[in-house]
Amino acid sequence: MRHLSFFIVLCLVATSAVYSAETHVFTDAQKSFWSLQPVKKPPIPAVKAKQGVNNPVDAFVLAKLEEKQLQPNPAADKITLLRRVTIDLTGLVPTPEEIQAFVSDNSPTAYEKVIDRLLASPAYGERWGRHWLDVARYADSNGYKADETRPDMWRYRDYVIDAFNEDKPYDRFVREQIAGDELYPQDPDALVAMGFNRHYIDETNAAGLVIRREETLAEITNATGSAFLGMTFACARCHDHKYDPILQTDYYRLQAFFANTAFGDGPIPLKDPVERKNYEEQYAIWDSRTKAIRDEMAQIVEPLRKTKAQGGIKTFEDDVQEAILMDASKRNAWQQMMYHTAEPRIGFDEEPDARTLRTLKGDAATRYADLKKQLAEFDALKPKALPRAQYMADISATAPPTYVHTRGDPYAKGQEVQPGFLSILDPNDPKITPPAGLNSTGRRTVLANWLVDPKNPLVARVMVNRVWQYHFGTGIVATPGDFGRMGSRPTHPELLDYLSSYFVENGWSIKRLNRLIVLSNAYRQSTDNQAKAAEVDPDNKLLWRYNRHRLEAEAIRDSMLMVSGLMNSKMGGPGVFPPVPSGAVSALSATAAAGGWSSEKDPLQNNRRSVYIFVRRNLRYPMLQEFDTPNTFEVWHSRKNTVTPAQSLDILNNDLILDWSRAFAGRVMSESKASSEPWEQIDKAYRMSYGRGATADELKTATAFLEQQTSIMAKRLAGGGVKPPMPTRTLEGMDPARAAAFVDLCQMLFASNEFLYVN
Repeated sequence: MRHLSFFIVLCLVATSAVYSAETHVFTDAQKSFWSLQPVKKPPIPAVKAKQGVNNPVDAFVLAKLEEKQLQPNPAADKITLLRRVTIDLTGLVPTPEEIQAFVSDNSPTAYEKVIDRLLASPAYGERWGRHWLDVARYADSNGYKADETRPDMWRYRDYVIDAFNEDKPYDRFVREQIAGDELYPQDPDALVAMGFNRHYIDETNAAGLVIRREETLAEITNATGSAFLGMTFACARCHDHKYDPILQTDYYRLQAFFANTAFGDGPIPLKDPVERKNYEEQYAIWDSRTKAIRDEMAQIVEPLRKTKAQGGIKTFEDDVQEAILMDASKRNAWQQMMYHTAEPRIGFDEEPDARTLRTLKGDAATRYADLKKQLAEFDALKPKALPRAQYMADISATAPPTYVHTRGDPYAKGQEVQPGFLSILDPNDPKITPPAGLNSTGRRTVLANWLVDPKNPLVARVMVNRVWQYHFGTGIVATPGDFGRMGSRPTHPELLDYLSSYFVENGWSIKRLNRLIVLSNAYRQSTDNQAKAAEVDPDNKLLWRYNRHRLEAEAIRDSMLMVSGLMNSKMGGPGVFPPVPSGAVSALSATAAAGGWSSEKDPLQNNRRSVYIFVRRNLRYPMLQEFDTPNTFEVWHSRKNTVTPAQSLDILNNDLILDWSRAFAGRVMSESKASSEPWEQIDKAYRMSYGRGATADELKTATAFLEQQTSIMAKRLAGGGVKPPMPTRTLEGMDPARAAAFVDLCQMLFASNEFLYVN
């Protein structure tokens, strides 16, 4: 029996390895799998309901509905539609003025004009850039226990926002993030774009450098395969993929493109060519005048450098220690990588830190201090420091070898592999030519060009599906990060291919794709239920109605700030630290430098859009975390949409939201006339928050609530003790108790489903 069991295990192993690294044999089913087939633009289907077709999207949707003898919903009313598309494209609710303008515009192009206005808004990039930051696992800190701050990572976030606002072609967007340094070496934006793969989590004080480097490479490989190809590459790190045609050799062939790529944090060139030339000329003058001084200073501290290195490498592997201590000119490519990885920990820049300098004694210390004073005399000549960013770059023109690691063990080297693509798509090793004049391998340029080659069946499909998901809540493929066998099949495969073709034909423009989708009747449908359709298609996979869904965390916070009148619309710059609830930050990490949270001194900074909140991996901003922001440790393809009691409790008990409710109430009162009736103030609050006036029943309920709450507040005011929250502004002569009650009404509006959901 024991022998039989062992035989069964062997058979299972053999079965799972039918496309092993040795044989490269793929089954017909694998070769014909839908996502690996070339994208072919299908003809637009003919449908019976011609009046329901506003553009090709509708034809594909209606064709599926007609197969099941179903009808789409009628269009949503104008206010509902405007709120939906404004949140969708900008992450903010429309203003009463925008609503009134749209409702009053009866021209046939009224809706199109709204779309064009929203796509041109700077808020568009802040909204859609946030979607990409989920995919890029953007964060401003390293993760792991120390969770050190990455002080210049915010430039990548700003790059992404600008890219979406400029409608940067997606193929260029991909190229910049994979090989911007090689393809566009004089473009500072392209260098910042290389921050995409700088978002790996990192333990800078790791005991072993080999494992640390391998984990970095694994993260880069996993993220690249997942973000751009929509495939679960990570499953092939230890063995051939159990379900999809991804060989273990494919995993390491993809990894080999990044074998010589490491953090390249540092200055970036100035954008303006004239400014750049002036800087270079000025720096050359300073450099020539101070070179002798700096060389002598470096010579004095060289023994300190060696001492620090020898003391800091004791936990490293023997071969890593050898690489660090050996003559730099004798290091091979792997040894150079190990030294580069260790350098921030065991070395220092031009000048040692104060602690290291204190070990300098006697004549050496005196001479160094004198030289430092001499150097300072040239400060007026030195140009202003260049801006800094955190990105990736090759460290030389020669890459370390890449091996298949048995069972994923960094120390178990199998066969050596060269850079390559998915074997099932392109089994041949690509031709790689190092770029002239650059200290780089050119490997990533080849990868970037392959990714955005229109012949690649995955990249356009994956991005189009992602864009569709952000508009409808669910992608045409419901698993946007898994286009493999265990993922969902497309509900509308022809539509997916049509949109993918349209995307490429229209210059990889995401804004054009947005526009096509939101102008469709499928997008403009109401959320009303149909009994027959719900019975046939309960999950609405055929899109017979628009799916109601909750706003994302950032849209909730930003819309509250906007309605309250507190929104600070300043764009860009380092991440901000709004207040967090007491107890969220421990006393041991009370400052940002130590990995904690140091709240802003300027209250205006607290009210910036959520995309600018500092993203600390080990301490997500509590309100955003409550409403399902991603954890930033991995590529995040779609937000969870949970509904929990804690969310409601947060809105009702969060001091910040109470402050926003006070500002909201104050705004209503300041914009009301002194002679206005109570129902008028209630109606104004409804219009600001919901975009519509209050119904007769709502007016009745809200009036009764205010009367009851006014009585409660009057008792609190008379009794002393804790005073009720008052509006930031009130009408002259207004009853304080009623003013406090109105704050509660405004907070109730924030907490309601109509505010928190897109209808």
